[in-house]
Amino acid sequence: MTCTNYDDVYKNRLRMVQEAALQVRSGDTIVVATGIAEPPALLDAIAARVRADELRDITVYSFNPQAHLVRTLYSPDVCDGVQANAWFVSQGIRGAVKVGLVHYVPSYFHQVPRLLRENMKVDVVVSAVSPMDRAGFCSFGNAGYISVAARLCRTLLLEVNEHMPRVFGDTLVHVSEATGIVENHVPLMTAKIAPPRAEDTEIGRLIAAQIQDGATLQLGLGNLPNAVARSLLDHANLGIHSELMVTGLIDLVRAGVANGCRKNVNPRKHVFTLINGTREALDFMHDNPSMESRCSEDVMDPCLIARNDNMVAVNAILEVDLTGQCNAESLDGSQVSGTGGQLDFVRGAYQSRGGKSILAFYSTARQGSVSRVVPRLPAGAVVTTPRMDVHYLVTEYGMVNLKGCTSRERALAIISIAHPAFRDDLLREAEGMGLF
Repeated sequence: MTCTNYDDVYKNRLRMVQEAALQVRSGDTIVVATGIAEPPALLDAIAARVRADELRDITVYSFNPQAHLVRTLYSPDVCDGVQANAWFVSQGIRGAVKVGLVHYVPSYFHQVPRLLRENMKVDVVVSAVSPMDRAGFCSFGNAGYISVAARLCRTLLLEVNEHMPRVFGDTLVHVSEATGIVENHVPLMTAKIAPPRAEDTEIGRLIAAQIQDGATLQLGLGNLPNAVARSLLDHANLGIHSELMVTGLIDLVRAGVANGCRKNVNPRKHVFTLINGTREALDFMHDNPSMESRCSEDVMDPCLIARNDNMVAVNAILEVDLTGQCNAESLDGSQVSGTGGQLDFVRGAYQSRGGKSILAFYSTARQGSVSRVVPRLPAGAVVTTPRMDVHYLVTEYGMVNLKGCTSRERALAIISIAHPAFRDDLLREAEGMGLF
């Protein structure tokens, strides 16, 4: 087939967005791409049909829903016609989850593709994509689960956006696979980098000291992982195998610090499943053959993670109790986040030869009035990482290794990295709990 034929295929599937939305039927299950691939025009058009009572009994799934979904199919005004589900709770839907308008589906991210294959009926998939290349392929930008869902559905609707980077890996979809194509060239949602806190610099320094040249990295979301990246600029030959490709990791690649030359798996490739970066980071990734976004099951299976020697996983948590149980996803009894890939990387990194799992957190919350080290996790709190899996914990007051420690030693180690203002109370609580 020639390029002219690909152009013909594209034109034959090109629709006005309202026409494309007519291919969604009442009773359908819709899977929506995540992050930068949320398609605003298609979501607007489908939601308009629900609001006009043209569509009923729609079921929607997504991971970490962002602004476009929040104002359309996850909006309270369509809840009578839509059952909204999320494999990961974003800030935008926390309130809706708390009152039952959006349903959280507890899931390990690497298992979502299997859930799609074995536990669900996938009728419609909607995603933003890059423009078609000369071979007729568009890119989802990031693979996540969408590369699997797109091959399971009856109807695949693609929203072509010239701002979407063309990323290699499991992200490619041929125009001949699309049921309908629309065009909507609007800026993508990009990450905002918050100014670093003083604690970030100290925590970053402590973690960087544990990472040797040639290690392979996974960094999670937020200020702390980006602080770690800033502290690694004097390292060499680092590799990347991460759930997220964050701006801090891109900075390491651009600086020549991360080149992947010592990775056991996919050497010289920077492997990830989702993108969370600035516009500058997205531009760097565009048509960059060293960047590969792969399906979550091919990135985040702990057995696969462990195949890279000296794997170091750095993730953030919200609180830890004196036994070592870590909560990274609930506050005051409400789900505010999700497990995502944290536990997968905690386990995979520790199983790696020479590997380390590091869980980082600030010692206090609410302007220093609340300790993030607590005697026991409160009622309703979620255990994201069980105490048996915790390796290193770090705050601005130090780093401790819990592996091989007795219950007494663990409690003392955890208290040692709490804010000094809370340590005496924590010692008394530990004694009352029979840990001493």
